[in-house]
Amino acid sequence: MKSLTIRRPDDWHLHLRDGAMMEGVIGDTARHFARAIIMPNLVPPVVTAADAQAYRERIMAALPSGSAFTPLMTLYLTETTDPDDVARAHESGLVTAVKLYPAGATTNSASGVRNFDNAMPVLEKMAEIGLNLCVHGEVTASDVDIFDREAVFIETVLDPLRSRLPELKITMEHVTTKDGVDYIAGAGRKLAGSITTHHLIINRNDILVGGIRPHYFCLPVAKREGHRKALVAAATSGDPRFFLGTDSAPHADPAKECGCRLRRHLYRPEYNELPCPCVRE
Repeated sequence: MKSLTIRRPDDWHLHLRDGAMMEGVIGDTARHFARAIIMPNLVPPVVTAADAQAYRERIMAALPSGSAFTPLMTLYLTETTDPDDVARAHESGLVTAVKLYPAGATTNSASGVRNFDNAMPVLEKMAEIGLNLCVHGEVTASDVDIFDREAVFIETVLDPLRSRLPELKITMEHVTTKDGVDYIAGAGRKLAGSITTHHLIINRNDILVGGIRPHYFCLPVAKREGHRKALVAAATSGDPRFFLGTDSAPHADPAKECGCRLRRHLYRPEYNELPCPCVRE
């Protein structure tokens, strides 16, 4: 063998944002990836097929000349999302998945789901037509420790949802715990998990030991070393249910480097139930 050809990879979890920020980062993705699942948490979010079509057109217009890159569009699930609109978007080939954000879980998630019963008509339609659900797998209750949010989500939300709709295809995005790895490995079918590169590299010590390093803080937050090792084992196992989703998400430095808690209490205390604007994917 005189050469090794590596297939151009896909990124199954990508934030491009919009406007000038998108224009600043899209070239890097297009150079390295053939396709990517594009996250819909813009302001306002990408909720309808018309929203997705317009966003796709902006992405294509921002691509550097000659780029061979395909954006795979998603819709942002809300409690008022129209099941028929979702079905039409899927049938047309425009939409590859629908994204579930528990309200308040991460960046621009305030429009996400609070009462899962209200979202069931859409989820039932997705199970019927075979459309994938991408999940940010964390609960947001204030009495749940931030390092336990993924495990509690699996127990209280994901497992009941899969029991209720066993035919629904689900990707548990950016898995961060051994709990998540073990749950996916034991699920059998209709469930997969994406893994980020940074969760393979850092643990919570990298964020906290010797001082707080805000640029290592992301959501879901990095966990203990044992969880990181479980992710590495899953990523290198050859199990096709685990794959890359970088969760690449551009942010301006001031959004990371700020005293967010004090600012929230002083100026917008009603935001205390939502993530601070400084808290990012």
